[in-house]
Amino acid sequence: MLKSRLFSLSLPSIIAISSVLGMGALSSVSAQIVAQEGMPEATEVPDDDPSDPNNLRPLTQGDSLLSLQGGEKLMNEATEAINQENYDLAVNKLQQARKVFNQLSNFHLQLANSFSGINTEVYDAQRASALKTGEMRDTATYQLALVHRAQDQPELAVPLLVQIIRSQNPTTDLGKKSYQQLYELGFVDVPFADEAQAATSN
Repeated sequence: MLKSRLFSLSLPSIIAISSVLGMGALSSVSAQIVAQEGMPEATEVPDDDPSDPNNLRPLTQGDSLLSLQGGEKLMNEATEAINQENYDLAVNKLQQARKVFNQLSNFHLQLANSFSGINTEVYDAQRASALKTGEMRDTATYQLALVHRAQDQPELAVPLLVQIIRSQNPTTDLGKKSYQQLYELGFVDVPFADEAQAATSN
């Protein structure tokens, strides 16, 4: 019952994990021939390939928590826990994911501010990363609120939903969904429709 309720409340797509790390490692015919001849095996993996175990940029690896991939892994584990109705584990994973994405967003924003007026390319890249990880933090927060609601703990869901609205603003998709949750919980009394929705309905 909880499971069906949770999924009726969740986002249309709970988070699609698209990173494919640790896939296969270089076993081409030419590499086998070189190895048979006793010569060093030639690898043509780009220096920045995150699947390359020799990559010396550790935060591009999926097992690093302070990385986008690490946060996405936690979100994926939370989804699996929800599917198994293990809500306590889901809460734990989502709390960790929120923390990771929040740290990443803050760090990228601090870097963007540091490079403001100095290097436009770095500033724009860091600003974009801050926005992306901030969005993922808010998505994790929304999922956490849904789990709390499924556990009949609205007092834990309400503060999270308010945080999302403050971060996203009420007119974004996630902001609207969060306000709707507050309305369904009875925390707010007035339903919300932005001007575009109101004009359409009229």
